[in-house]
Amino acid sequence: MHPRRITAVYSTRAQARSSLVNCVQPGSFLTLHYRLRGPDGTVVVNTFDDKPATLSLGAGQLAPAMESRLIGLAEGAHQTFALAPGEAFGEHNPDRVQRVARSLLDQLGATDQEYTPGDVVQFPTPDGTSTFAGVVRELGDDWLLFDFNHPLAGQALSFEVQLIGVL
Repeated sequence: MHPRRITAVYSTRAQARSSLVNCVQPGSFLTLHYRLRGPDGTVVVNTFDDKPATLSLGAGQLAPAMESRLIGLAEGAHQTFALAPGEAFGEHNPDRVQRVARSLLDQLGATDQEYTPGDVVQFPTPDGTSTFAGVVRELGDDWLLFDFNHPLAGQALSFEVQLIGVL
């Protein structure tokens, strides 16, 4: 009778380990399909029609609000989450809308470049080790108005996810 009890305990522990391995935890490596929709239902990102995404939770590949929705989901889950305005990419910050002199753009190597509203322009960080982007909002005679907020800042979003694999 004693071996039976050990077998039952082992079986219960194995089942517990199995359920933990197959649920999303901080640091999990995931294979998933996901779809992100804007407030009007427009699809912003969609992996369902192509290869699934692979990512490591906590590595910054998804916004923290999106990652937090995945914690605890079991492998195979397919769910849709509503993200409140500003929850995923922050609120729209008017201080991040700035005029940039055309002469500065010329110094950065964009001499005689033509711009139109909606263009995305890459800028080097002050230390030159990386880049950041701004969207052209307005054109002036000797300046351009750039919005350096994330394009989805301040917007309500829908986040649909189908977990294919959890390691």
